[in-house]
Amino acid sequence: MSSEKIKFENSRGEMLSARIALPKDQTPHNFAVFAHCFTCNKNFKAVRYITQALTDEGFGVLSFDFTGLGESEGDFSDTTFSSSVDDLICAANYLEENHRAPNIAIGHSLGGAAVILAASQLDEIKAVVTIGTPSAPQHVKHLLRGGIEEIREKGIAEINIGGRPFNLKKEFIDDLERQDLSGIVKGMRKSFLFMHSPQDTIVGIENAAELYQAAHHPKSFVSLDGADHLLSKEIDGCYAGDVIANWAKRYIDIPEAKKLSTKSHIVAYLGSEEKFTTQIKADQHHLTADEPKSFGGNDFGPSPYQLVASGLAACTVMTLRMYAGRKKWDLREVFCHVRHEKTHLEDCDDCENPKARIDKFTRELEFIGDLDPEQKQRLLEIADKCPVHRTLEGKAHIETEII
Repeated sequence: MSSEKIKFENSRGEMLSARIALPKDQTPHNFAVFAHCFTCNKNFKAVRYITQALTDEGFGVLSFDFTGLGESEGDFSDTTFSSSVDDLICAANYLEENHRAPNIAIGHSLGGAAVILAASQLDEIKAVVTIGTPSAPQHVKHLLRGGIEEIREKGIAEINIGGRPFNLKKEFIDDLERQDLSGIVKGMRKSFLFMHSPQDTIVGIENAAELYQAAHHPKSFVSLDGADHLLSKEIDGCYAGDVIANWAKRYIDIPEAKKLSTKSHIVAYLGSEEKFTTQIKADQHHLTADEPKSFGGNDFGPSPYQLVASGLAACTVMTLRMYAGRKKWDLREVFCHVRHEKTHLEDCDDCENPKARIDKFTRELEFIGDLDPEQKQRLLEIADKCPVHRTLEGKAHIETEII
């Protein structure tokens, strides 16, 4: 996957730090917005693991730091549960304005509760996923332990959560107590996936049962057996991401890949939505060609000239391997490095004319094995006899017709 750090503004004018992760070899077919656990941030391990799994399946993912957390502006002590929901809505709006509106909302722990409330206000969200989420946001109060009394008495108190100090105000507690999460879920008509570990000691699995009971079909539950609340093990985070990606495909629209067929051995297809990203089918093999980003492409695949150079390199090593095999020479490995450039013709009389340039492929051969100088020299000569080399040096004739 590839990722980019960005910032977007929340409704209070504060800049929130975010990261957009994209598939490495295609334009995202859908986007998801990810809300991390209470007092975590976008760089949290579980966020990375799940994001990686989603991008591998073609999804784009936006994760961000809530107000006052990580690299985001604002004071966390001034936030409420409702302000976190508002941050999520602003994140979805950013995606809609700059990429595409998200249709999947994923939330971890209290972030899952925020996702449910945000999704209830965002029509474009079709699928909602919660991971280790409390059935009532006020459940988080048990993490505050004795600090609740101090907050009620003084209006603010420093609370230690997971070894980190945070200042919380009475407004945060009051806002939590007003939320009816199960009632909101009951009133929604979206697809739900509830994921929870039976061994979760922070938020008991009965919370998932309550949310599941409140939701309408279609709804699903997946046990994250053996995982802890934070999904700190990579195997658990990746499993959750794989399940989410495949589950979501049942409830959102994914454009069907163009089915290429031809009477020829090779067909290339470029649709109106792409500038250079081209799908290629060579018999039963599928390839992608593109141009680099510096040229306006997405860099999802090699350029046409790189494909030509690759064909030369591949044909060269195949030819040398066959020849050495017949001779029973000790050629264990062979590398062919190819560079392509356009250079002036020798003895150029009109070098300013672009037509005076010629394609030049430079090959460098690397042999691994017990070969004497004469054998290496002979392999160098044989390289010039590979079929693709002969085609490139010959005068090929190309016929084109409309069908």
